[in-house]
Amino acid sequence: MIKDLFESFARAVFLPVRSAKRRFPLLSFIVGRFLTMLVLLFLLGFAVFGLMELAPGDIVDQLVIQQLMTGERNAASGDKALDAAQIAASRADLGLDRPFYEQYFRWIGRVSRGDLGVSLISRAPVLFLIGSRMANSVLLNVISLVLITAVSFALGVWFSAKAGKATDLAATFFALVLHAFPGILLLILLQLFAFATGLFPVVGFPGFLFRENPAKFVFSYAHHVFLPLLAAFLGGVGGTMRMIRATMLDQLGQPYVTSLRARGIAEKRVFFNHAFRNTLNPYITGSANLLAGLFSGSLVLEIIFSYPGIGRLMYEAVTQEDINLVLANIMFISFLVLVGMVLADIALALVDPRIRYGRD
Repeated sequence: MIKDLFESFARAVFLPVRSAKRRFPLLSFIVGRFLTMLVLLFLLGFAVFGLMELAPGDIVDQLVIQQLMTGERNAASGDKALDAAQIAASRADLGLDRPFYEQYFRWIGRVSRGDLGVSLISRAPVLFLIGSRMANSVLLNVISLVLITAVSFALGVWFSAKAGKATDLAATFFALVLHAFPGILLLILLQLFAFATGLFPVVGFPGFLFRENPAKFVFSYAHHVFLPLLAAFLGGVGGTMRMIRATMLDQLGQPYVTSLRARGIAEKRVFFNHAFRNTLNPYITGSANLLAGLFSGSLVLEIIFSYPGIGRLMYEAVTQEDINLVLANIMFISFLVLVGMVLADIALALVDPRIRYGRD
């Protein structure tokens, strides 16, 4: 009886899924990746919540320290018992007296209802804080990614046609230097350059809002963000250019390229219609990692150049142990990176007809 019920349930659930997978392989792959993404985000949030729990102190301790430093509390001995009671009450109100896994599942329940909570320090809605900073970080990183992609492809293809020559050797050497150069040292050197010369601002964002003067804001933003963009560009172009150059050289040595040349196909067509297209696969695969690297690197960049982005907000939230803000920040950044990986997989299926997802 139980075996028959189990087999009926399996047929009712798995047969439609299998049929949909055969009819819509790419759509089934995307749905599967998004379900996997939800599991990864859940496990990541649980791990971050546990690590924050292991850190000494909590948000209430931070608030008490701030009050003591500003002199808002009387340090007389008669108030110690009252302060201890107030601290315990504050922890109970915030739910910090509960086990960390119970706190996490309560947070998950609020998020499922669309409530990210409020910052425990500023008392502002978390969604508002993230929304005001996320756009700045996404804009900076997308511009960096576009610049790195365009220049890397242009230089990688150009120098692959001059393999072994002096210009190719020089470009490879400088690309290796840029790839190995410490990013934080580059940021500090650019900051010192801006301070010493006065050619560029030492902060990475204008001091007024876009709605106040849109045209002036665009020019001012370009001036302020030039050095941060230069740092992100120099940090990513070296490795990406070397990868594209190596892939082009590998493709140019393949038998099909020799066959095309033997048939009298023009060299430009061999380069751009055949070899170049096959360099897209490794770049698309690595572009998600490049985007993740840009977001992780923007943490230091935003701190050094006082850029109001999500990385700086994350740093402030971690140092203040604002768990609601930390979790929401990590979830948003991880979601963007995972979505980038899914889009990279979809792009691979579109540019390479040999790739078919979900087919048996």
